[in-house]
Amino acid sequence: MNVPFCDLKILYDAQRGDLDAAFRRVMESGWYILGREAEAFEREFAEWCGAAYCAGVASGTDAVELALRAVGVGPGDAVATVSHTAVATVAAIERMGAVPVLADVEPDRFTMSPASLERILENHDIRAVLPVHLYGQCADMDSILRLARAHGCKVVEDCAQAHGSLLHGKKAGTFGDAAAFSFYPTKNLGAFGDGGAVLVPDREAESRVRELRQYGWRRRYISEEPGFNSRLDELQAALLRVRLARLDADNAHRRRAAGRYLAGLADIPGLELPVIAPDCSPVWHLFVVRTPRGCRDALAEALAERGIASAVHYPVPVHLQPAYAGRTSADPAGLPCTEDLCGRILSLPMHAHISDTDITAVCDAVRAVLAGGPR
Repeated sequence: MNVPFCDLKILYDAQRGDLDAAFRRVMESGWYILGREAEAFEREFAEWCGAAYCAGVASGTDAVELALRAVGVGPGDAVATVSHTAVATVAAIERMGAVPVLADVEPDRFTMSPASLERILENHDIRAVLPVHLYGQCADMDSILRLARAHGCKVVEDCAQAHGSLLHGKKAGTFGDAAAFSFYPTKNLGAFGDGGAVLVPDREAESRVRELRQYGWRRRYISEEPGFNSRLDELQAALLRVRLARLDADNAHRRRAAGRYLAGLADIPGLELPVIAPDCSPVWHLFVVRTPRGCRDALAEALAERGIASAVHYPVPVHLQPAYAGRTSADPAGLPCTEDLCGRILSLPMHAHISDTDITAVCDAVRAVLAGGPR
């Protein structure tokens, strides 16, 4: 048995002809940075998301920083976000000189806890709130927006894992004042290298992102303010356009796969399955279960022995990592859910071409290990 966690080669094989044609088109054009392909992708992605404007950038980390800067966050400003996330979220905040203030997550949704955010907003001067739409499901944006607006905060969405995730029929990235996307190869919409994008609702913010992503230029070679180099290159833009054309179909496949997982893993003692929040339609970037305490590593090892790959997203919360020691929560209640999750979560194989046969094999193996079924 061999069940990979995420098969990137099959993503290329599924669109090989169109991807190769896009590659040749760019190479033959003689224009490789900020050209027609990037402009076309920005229009197409904004339209697909239901957003007004999109600016392509070099990575998801850059996208977070540029989105925050676009809404007026600067050095010394406090940004409320979560510790249960990829470290890039917090790294982007600190790289621009802002200060991360960490909230806990909800026990079922795994995204920012509105109750924790409320306690932080009542006790600290927060400039912006940065919820993370984790594992492909939207955070509780109704509550987060209500709290942020009441305290005069901007809201920037981290959508690195939520391309196409729906809440109340609206796509992730269209709720706040700006949104950041990553196109890292494993994402639902992945490039064949690094890439990212910032969505904004108004022309002024879009212009600011475009200036900052290229040294602060309004006119070539003349920097109006300090910026940096974060440009989505023509080749990645062209390849992303090909992948965007079938993203709806890929997300639909992930939803069907998640449904099979939910049915196949039901009623296993101690195993807690993902919970879909009300009026949400996740895109299942990851399928993450919670194991009984003390069982996660043994389960992962047992699956590996059967040829089934798994992963942990994320094994150590940001505030407990050596590089970020001391970034404790501003929530008086601390981060109990965050710290509990890190020892129990396990990501099972999930990608846009996973087969029913592989899902059945994973479910049977998990049941055998945890429920004492046939091995």
